[in-house]
Amino acid sequence: MSTTFWIIIAGAIATYLTRVGGHLVLSRFETIHPRVEAGLNAVPAAVLTTLVAPAALGAGPAEWAALIISGLVALRGGLMAMFLTGAVVLILARQFVS
Repeated sequence: MSTTFWIIIAGAIATYLTRVGGHLVLSRFETIHPRVEAGLNAVPAAVLTTLVAPAALGAGPAEWAALIISGLVALRGGLMAMFLTGAVVLILARQFVS
């Protein structure tokens, strides 16, 4: 089997173990401290930032337009509205601007 296959399997196992480990640790507590809960609630935003930031550094005008408009939508709308708006603006801008 190829090296790529084993890398994918190792990544899947590592991902599974970290998720199960986190669940097992948190299930031991009856209540979670508010600071820990606030930190866990911040994880999705942190992950999204790690995905968007590198792309924003090498972005062209279409990507910047989508980033700015979806950021404005995020201030008023929900997460799904932000993603959909960003995708639509990016598709249209790449089609007509680039």
